[in-house]
Amino acid sequence: MCGIIAYAGHRPAVPVLIQGLKSLEYRGYDSSGLAFVHMNKLHLFRASGKLEALESKLDSGHILHATSGIGHTRWATHGLPNETNAHPHLDVTANLALVHNGIIENFQEIKDSLSNQGVCFCSETDTEVLVCLISHGLQKKKDIKKAISWTLDQIEGSYAFALISRDHPGTIWAARQASPLLFGVGTGENFIASDIPAFLPFTKEVVFLEDNELIEMNAGQWSVFNSSTLEPVNKEVKTVSWDVQAAKKGGYKHFMLKEIFEQPKVIKDCLSGRINREEQKIILPELQNIAVPKRLHIVACGTSYHAGLWGKYVMESMAGIPVDVEIASEFRYKTLVPDKSKMFLFISQSGETADTLAALRLVKEKGFPVLGLCNVVGSSLARESHTVIYTQAGPEISVASTKAMCSQLVLILLLTLYWTGKNNPEEKNSISEAIKSFSSLPDVLEKELPEMQRRIMGISRDYSWAKSFFFLGRGIYYPMALEGALKLKEISYIHAEGYAAGELKHGPIALIDEEFPTFAIAPSDHLLGKIKSNLKEIQARKGKIIALTQAGSELNVDDELQIPQTWGPLNSFFILPALQLFAYETSVYLGKDVDQPRNLAKSVTVE
Repeated sequence: MCGIIAYAGHRPAVPVLIQGLKSLEYRGYDSSGLAFVHMNKLHLFRASGKLEALESKLDSGHILHATSGIGHTRWATHGLPNETNAHPHLDVTANLALVHNGIIENFQEIKDSLSNQGVCFCSETDTEVLVCLISHGLQKKKDIKKAISWTLDQIEGSYAFALISRDHPGTIWAARQASPLLFGVGTGENFIASDIPAFLPFTKEVVFLEDNELIEMNAGQWSVFNSSTLEPVNKEVKTVSWDVQAAKKGGYKHFMLKEIFEQPKVIKDCLSGRINREEQKIILPELQNIAVPKRLHIVACGTSYHAGLWGKYVMESMAGIPVDVEIASEFRYKTLVPDKSKMFLFISQSGETADTLAALRLVKEKGFPVLGLCNVVGSSLARESHTVIYTQAGPEISVASTKAMCSQLVLILLLTLYWTGKNNPEEKNSISEAIKSFSSLPDVLEKELPEMQRRIMGISRDYSWAKSFFFLGRGIYYPMALEGALKLKEISYIHAEGYAAGELKHGPIALIDEEFPTFAIAPSDHLLGKIKSNLKEIQARKGKIIALTQAGSELNVDDELQIPQTWGPLNSFFILPALQLFAYETSVYLGKDVDQPRNLAKSVTVE
């Protein structure tokens, strides 16, 4: 989500830190900063915007002499993307400086406790709370490693951080939990980073840190400890053969593939701090002062529209809320019928989609309540909505949206469960089942994805000759069919149409022949019998069929791809990456530019 670089060695540290941050710019960021110790003083430089703004603030009189330090590029989660919220953050004594990726779920509880003890906070971030808690622990334990260990026992959530101390120049501590962190081993210099490109120009010797591990390093030495017990941990140094571009992609061939495989982590991040497993309830503090809508109107474009259409099915069936879904580019030119019972939900990955923003402004002018769902803190949609919920998916580099849609589905389902609990208390058992299944989903999906890719690779090549495709689904999987068709169109340039399976016989079935294949979404649910009938109609016209299904479906089609079975709507989180991988593998086989398809832009900021 953000970029971390830490350095201790024989070179001037600041140029190394800046170079490392520049190599992490592909991850996306909205502010940056660095800190180092020189002349027994902790120096801090931060700026909002691009790295050029940070570089313009650096004082060359100091930076040439510091040989260790930490740097960060921030993608905002807690607090607006401004200089005050930029990393590094200092403790109240200005003795410690820390950079951090991840989300501290119980930061508000800790912040309130420290505030009651006289600690003053300057920012809105969970990161400042973390460094102040370490400082508090240092007063108790009188040793930084022990203070870090004590602190990590107090916090909940995910983190990767690097810490420096004014009293220990040249030494850096770092730890991780459910957020990436790597150690680069050099000659007379060592590195810590959130991703390999940050130190790849200097070394290819890497130590992969694991959860619950703490590292202490300086220019010539390093040691890894269990962060709970502080017992030493033996680590293997590995040599990577990646070049800089491959490293940015995490070893994946394309950013799109990397982002498909990031979806288990995206789900974890979206759920972080939003599920109380003990009390079996959904926590959405953004909505605590908002009544359950009597009617919801979802407005979005493209992939976000498909996410909203999926949301209509889950909200109506579970929460009992009537939902209308409209394409923003059409909605903004229609007559807005007065109905004060409506709440509007606007969905945009970037928060800058021109048609969606125009529709939002129209709705606000009419006095309707507006809820925003987006990925970018401080974006136009976030600022202009009455209330905003962030998906926390992190930056998406590939033009074709993958993990962003995944995060939207997670938040829509959390909204649904939250409102279900308010509207239908008798559904408590269903909510408990959903929370239990949601919590285990990321691990199951992470294990499934490599085998899913392997199977889809062969199937996609067998159908790469096709000039057109139908994607079929019923019920909640109709929006998935629309998204599958969109993905294939936008990156492989093969014509594809998504249809509600029952509609095929009302005209489009006339197109079916041996050269017009169908991709059917056919999980083992209450509509399986219906879609089986639709597929028989296609087979009667010699159409070839790929079916995405589950054990026991007995479809008897040309190619079958099975996915695991889970609770209700969560099956969509296996179907979505399968559709994405089919489009991806087809496009790769055809030699297309996967990450930058022709004629498309990542954020559509024009009408």
